[in-house]
Amino acid sequence: MNYRDIISIEPGKRGGRPCIRHMRITVADVLGWLAAGQTHAQILDDFPELTEDDIRACLAYAADRERRLVTAPI
Repeated sequence: MNYRDIISIEPGKRGGRPCIRHMRITVADVLGWLAAGQTHAQILDDFPELTEDDIRACLAYAADRERRLVTAPI
């Protein structure tokens, strides 16, 4: 699974934030739900339009972005 096949960025949708498969659900939404303690199963129950691969794509996107983050020395 390549997250680039699932995560889309459209300038006019949700302020240009990364979304899942052209839907209005953002990567940040999914990451926030996971951070709040929701399980994959709970998210999928609440949003049946999502798939397990969608959730994994959000995690892969975040991990890739974190690897590319460059921080300035303090």
